[in-house]
Amino acid sequence: MNQRTQHLQQLDANHHLHPFSDLKAMHEAKKTRVISKAQGVYIYDNDGNKILDAMSGLWCVNMGYGQQKIIDAVNEQMHELPYYNSFFGTTHPPAAELTALLAEIAPAHMNQVFFTSGGSEANDTVLRMVRHYWSSLGQADKFTVISRENAYHGSTVAAASLGGMTSMHEQGGLPIPGIVHIRQPYTFEECVKTGGEIDRDAFGIETAQALADKIDELGENKVAAFIAEPIQGAGGIIIPPDTYWPEIQRICNERNILLIADEVICGFGRTGEWFGSEYYDITPDLMPIAKGLSSGYLPIGGVMVADRVAEVLMQENVEFNHGFTYSGHPVCAAAAIANIQIMQSEDIVERVRTNTAPYLAKAWQTLADHPLVGEARSLGMLGALEVVEDKASYKRFEDTAGVTNICRDFCFDNGLVMRALSGKMIIAPPLVINEAEIDELVEKAWRCLDLTVDAIYS
Repeated sequence: MNQRTQHLQQLDANHHLHPFSDLKAMHEAKKTRVISKAQGVYIYDNDGNKILDAMSGLWCVNMGYGQQKIIDAVNEQMHELPYYNSFFGTTHPPAAELTALLAEIAPAHMNQVFFTSGGSEANDTVLRMVRHYWSSLGQADKFTVISRENAYHGSTVAAASLGGMTSMHEQGGLPIPGIVHIRQPYTFEECVKTGGEIDRDAFGIETAQALADKIDELGENKVAAFIAEPIQGAGGIIIPPDTYWPEIQRICNERNILLIADEVICGFGRTGEWFGSEYYDITPDLMPIAKGLSSGYLPIGGVMVADRVAEVLMQENVEFNHGFTYSGHPVCAAAAIANIQIMQSEDIVERVRTNTAPYLAKAWQTLADHPLVGEARSLGMLGALEVVEDKASYKRFEDTAGVTNICRDFCFDNGLVMRALSGKMIIAPPLVINEAEIDELVEKAWRCLDLTVDAIYS
């Protein structure tokens, strides 16, 4: 470790309060990882170590690092117009052009977008928008939003409330009123509970029925919307049974409930379709977007709004009293435009669907043979390993978080970023990853699982 790295670590320990971190431990350890450059699917720390970034930064660098066309677009826009707001009937070329581009790639029934700075703000906007929608229709009592246990929709007060993670709710007295949660379609966890394999199609119907049951409990006239990611990301790459989403769509249609598909992670090609909603053939009323919108090069998010919802919001001369200083920021919008245009010109979504996602699925499945792995699942450019003590009975380790944290640290020390969630190791590699890099990812994952076995049983 060089002196420059140590100096940066000291500065960081002295002044930087990190997100989702044990602040005391980080302050005392003074060993933050200093990442200083990146190219393609690799990041480099300040000591020159090359690391395959199998998490696309934070689920967002879909087009990989060093995309010169995005960099040039940002630079040009900084010279032309570095900032102006979109309040009070004002726009600028990048915002206007990005709205049209998003309408082009979004599902056909979605032609309006409300801009935010990221995913948490997008989900705050969703909460405001669905309640304003029903109020505009004279049904202000349709107020409650139903979400899922273990869901993640952001970390602001409203977004964390929409999420279903108890560890977040315990800090700050969440959730706020008007948000409730139902069970998630997590098939492997159900196998853990029962100690054996289950009927996954029946489980999909059963967990979807929890939505209908909750609507009946609360009263259809009280429920505004249901929100869920097509595939739960931070919840652990939870891929629902094929029976789940058709039943959810049917229930929302029959009960007159808005359907919100949180596409912050699943959007912009990660499932092999432009949006996860298209993969599951559902028709959302609202789609929060962010992350892959600009491939993480600059912070930008938004909410795609179905035409039928937008028509209601625009039917009266009433202001929607909501917005952000950086809604539709011109430089961020320029980055998003360049990013989407690269994806279109290089046919990235088709490449994921027909080439790299199937290749990853086949390679990733080989990890199911490892003695620590109870299940290796993937869809598109998303994958998870369920780390277990006993494969036959689906038994987890008593300290599941401890084991996966050990594996995560071995990964980083051996040139690989995989994220550790309690009992799971997950990946979301850049969409531009090639077959040789996928082979490298899987080989390093196996090696780090071996190192984990040695560490916990030594």
